[in-house]
Amino acid sequence: MKLIAAHADSTGDTAIDDQNSVAIANDVDPASLKLDGVIRIDLNFPKFTDGRAYSQAFLLRRRLGFAGELRATGDVLIDQLVQMERTGFDAAVLRADQNIEFAQRQFDRYRGFYQGDAVTVQPHFARQGAAA
Repeated sequence: MKLIAAHADSTGDTAIDDQNSVAIANDVDPASLKLDGVIRIDLNFPKFTDGRAYSQAFLLRRRLGFAGELRATGDVLIDQLVQMERTGFDAAVLRADQNIEFAQRQFDRYRGFYQGDAVTVQPHFARQGAAA
């Protein structure tokens, strides 16, 4: 997962044209949107306790087949990152008081899971070459 410091994202990603990027409020049903030509979707966490963007990300990846970048924005904390990645996020803009180096360590701590998720659909026991 790509981690972005809050100060680095203040001007937005200039490599992506505004026409190819869309920000979706967390109370919008992604299935109701036209996403033709969109290569990045920003999903907002207005508070870290509001997890509706997880559901939006999972819906976009698994049911709607969105293959572009899903970016978490808003009140993004370090301890949310692993779950964000598992639900389909590619990038996260960390809240200003979060340390990007500490955030990266979360992925080193949690390397594998028994359950399937938006990224790795099959559970561990069903994956080819999985140890019994």
